Amino acid sequence: MTGNLPYHRVNVLTGTKAARVIEDPTEYALLIKKATRPLLVVGPRALTMSLESKAVVDYAVEIARTLNIPVCATAHTRKKLVESGIEPASSYDLMEIINHLKDPQWCGVRKEGNHDLVIFIGVRTDLAEQGLSTLKHFARHLRTMTLCKYYYPNASYSLPNLKDGKWKEFLDGLITNLKENAQ
Repeated sequence: MTGNLPYHRVNVLTGTKAARVIEDPTEYALLIKKATRPLLVVGPRALTMSLESKAVVDYAVEIARTLNIPVCATAHTRKKLVESGIEPASSYDLMEIINHLKDPQWCGVRKEGNHDLVIFIGVRTDLAEQGLSTLKHFARHLRTMTLCKYYYPNASYSLPNLKDGKWKEFLDGLITNLKENAQ
């Protein structure tokens, strides 16, 4: 974990288990492809952040489209997702979706069963950290993954802290790897 300090240094690690830091987009893609019922949670920062000329929400759209992953639109992201051709499977605020995910009996956003992997992108860092901590302690039936450029110790899998150029390189590599042998 050397060099990976969370963005928020208060209540950064509860418990003894920290996120597995993965820098290889191929490995991230394999983890996503192995999931039976993944869910992509898109937060409002995905609308305001961009990497060079591509908005972060466009990366989320491309990931969802590539593998037909259901999307949960949080805050005011639904409109932009629909404009991009993605009909979100659900629209919840972040706390609502986290509360649903805690319940192992929940049927999921597509009513096919609870999710086994939840991928977060564009969520405010303080909310994401607390939500991931909640899921780590109260939703042991699922794994969590972040696609944000910050290290989140309470996720199951997290990127290290990245500069924008490296983050863009990672997301481009992830999408390339997801498209290989996509079904």
